[in-house]
This record gives sequence, structure tokens and C-alpha cells, in this order.
Amino acid sequence: MSPWGWFLLQTLCLLPTGAAPRRGAPASANCELKPQQSELNSFLWTIKRDPPSYFFGTIHVPYTRVWDFIPDNSKEAFQQSSIVYFELDLTDPYTISALTSCQMLPQGENLQDVLPRDIYCRLKRHLEYVKLMMPSWMTPDQRGKGLYADYLFNAIAGNWERKRPVWVMLMVNSLTEVDIKSRGVPVLDLYLAQEAERLRKQTGAVEKVEEQCHPLNGLNFSQVIFALNQTLLQQESLRAGSLQIPYTTEDLIKHYNCGDLSSVIFSHDSSQVPNFINATLPPQERVTAQEIDSYFRQELIYKRNERMGKRVKALLEEFPDKGFFFAFGAGHFMGNNTVLDVLRREGYEVEHAPAGRPINNSGGQKSKIKVLGDEKSLVGARLLCHLCSGSACLRSAGTGSWVCGALAVASPRVPAWKCPPGRRSGAEVSEETEAAAATAKAAASAVQRSVGPTGGEC
Repeated sequence: MSPWGWFLLQTLCLLPTGAAPRRGAPASANCELKPQQSELNSFLWTIKRDPPSYFFGTIHVPYTRVWDFIPDNSKEAFQQSSIVYFELDLTDPYTISALTSCQMLPQGENLQDVLPRDIYCRLKRHLEYVKLMMPSWMTPDQRGKGLYADYLFNAIAGNWERKRPVWVMLMVNSLTEVDIKSRGVPVLDLYLAQEAERLRKQTGAVEKVEEQCHPLNGLNFSQVIFALNQTLLQQESLRAGSLQIPYTTEDLIKHYNCGDLSSVIFSHDSSQVPNFINATLPPQERVTAQEIDSYFRQELIYKRNERMGKRVKALLEEFPDKGFFFAFGAGHFMGNNTVLDVLRREGYEVEHAPAGRPINNSGGQKSKIKVLGDEKSLVGARLLCHLCSGSACLRSAGTGSWVCGALAVASPRVPAWKCPPGRRSGAEVSEETEAAAATAKAAASAVQRSVGPTGGEC
């Protein structure tokens, strides 16, 4: 799960458990489903051991857009593995609570107090535009599930004035017509987590929330203001019809389903931070953009790859008789210094598994993976209620949808239950979050004069 993908989690409680999302939707007008398994794109790698374990590259888009293009041997590997690990534990309510806490400004602060006035006013105008347009962006299928524009907007952006600027920047990038039309269907990572729970597989995570969260909060204030300004400029140009972005979610889906294994496009999906480098920037701003790109590439890809790879190695050594299925963003397996490289350096033989090649111990067994909604899974309903982050989860009499009774606008205090090894309690996270907040506040104060006045009416 990547930082941008976290915004998808805020609407997952809206997914009906009584009706299956439509499957088989074409990924792109130029991307057709191949008739032969051997012609499909494969993001499966085998870790050669007995029993075998697997790496599988996911993508942070609705699973219905890619599921039919995933080869059968990848689904077989998932089916046969007794333990499934993700980047983060998406079935743990603590994960959602901690992600919410990490995005918030220190207590008592609002964006209006922090941002330069012109940027705050442009941000406010853009969100008003999105709210106005969102009803026209909703699909009949979404409305049929009881997912309406006002509720969806409030779920994603209802508390935007309390968020840190870097998270508002990511939020703005996720509030596009294409992304709004995809809400209400689990992204591929979450769908696999739901399936693993339904099949009563053991699940876990190789990362902690703080390890994904703190790098984003680690940008200095002037870099954050630059990034937010560039994001607003991009969105304003898109609205005016004067800009076409280099690649879209549709491009990402097409490359995943049918294209080449491009490290550039998948690296951006794994970090989920926009690329601000372009030739039109003045020299000094280009330097700032390059510094941000380098920082995120190092913190959100290379360092994470190293950490994830070493934790995979530790799990394989601790449980030599277990078969693992590691589902990480596909970008972690592309390019240089990948998770695969880390395992190979540690002496493991890791081999790509092309589509159509049988996996070990398959025995011709067909995949038993089903859409959760096909059987109104109570397990799925319980998971969705966990994702409500402390809100009441209610079933709508009209649509059969499970919805959050009230979305939490701030993270509830997580009880300090007995944590499994490697996971910190809510109390410990709160202390760390408060320390990070104090650091961010000091940095903001130090550069406030250099970015212009804040506050005031727009």
C-alpha cells in the first residue's frame, strides 16, 4: 500500500457486501484480453525453496480493472500459500487509525494558519469546484450501491483543513474524475487481503505505518509549499484544458495488463508522489523539484525495498516449512535495488514465473478465489466495519450496503493492547506522532516569513 492509496481506504466502508462489483471491464480500448494464458503479463516471482514462496506485484487500482488479466498461476500461488503478507496490515483497525493520526496537523492548528494566503484560497476554490462537479462524476453503478457525491466528498476531504499540507497535496491528486469513478471497489491489495481473511489464511505486514508515513512528513516546509503549489497549478491547468498529464491511471492499468514492465511508471505507483520535474520550471524551482524527487525515490522506494527484503528473509528463515505469498506494489520489483535484488544478495534463488507455467504442487487445482459479494460474506462485513476506524458500521435497508455510521474526523485513541512482535501499541504511536508534530511545527515557524502571509479571508 502506498501513501496515495491510503486515501482509497477512507471510502472502503462504503463497499456493498451483498452485491458483487462488475468484473471483466476492459482495462483500455487498446488492451484486449489474450486468449492464451501464456500471452498474459506476469508479476509473479518464485522464491525457490521447499515449500516454494512467492512475490506478487500489485497495482493500486480497483481490482476489477485488472483481475481478468492476472494469470491463473498467480492465483494458484495465492491459493496454495498458507501465509499472505502485505506492505501494511489492511485488516487491522490500528492501521487505519494510525494512518489518520499521521496526516493531522498538531492539535489546535488549521491549514489557514499554516499556508500562505494565496495558496490556501486557491486550494479552497479548487475543492469547491470538485464538490460542485462530483455529482456529475459519479457512475450509475455507484449510485445504485448507495454511494453518493456529498458523502463521498466528506469521506475523502471533509476534514481537509486539519490535514498537513503534504497530505492535502496527495488528496488533491486523488480528487479527479477518473479516481472518483473508481471509488467503492477495493484496490487489488485490499481485495487480496479480504480474500486471505475469507480463506482463513494467516496474514501479516512487513512494514509499520510510521515507516510509510514519516518520510512524507519529513519534507521541509518550503518543499511542501512548492509541491502543493505545483499540484494546484497542474489541476488548474487541467481544468482550463491547457495541460495533459504525462501518464494517467488508465496508462498504468494498460501497462500492468498488457504493456512492458516499465520501471518508471510503476515506481511512481509505488511512491504515489507526483513528479514535479518539467522543463518549464525556472532553474531554482527545477532544483527543488529534483530534490523532492530524489528524496522520495530514496525514502519511499530504495530504503523501503531494502527494509522489506530483509524482513522477507527473516520470515523465510523463521518459518522454513511455510509457503508465503508476498503481495507488494509492482514498482518494488522493477528497476534497480529492488526487493528481488535484496533477496538474491542474501543467497536466495528468485525466478520470474511467466504466465502459463505451472507452479509447484498445483496438481491442476482450480483457483477458489471468489468475489466477496457473491456470498454476502460476514467476514467481509466485519473487515469493512474494522475499516470504519471506530465508527458504527450499519447496513442500509435500501441498498444492502455496509456503511460507516459516522466517519471519524480524527483518529480515536487506540487502546494499548498486547501487540504482536514488531507492532507498536497505540500509546507508543501517539508519543511518536506528537514528537513528529512538534518537529513539523518548529520547521513551519522557521520558514513562515519566507513564504508570505497566512490566514485571513479569501
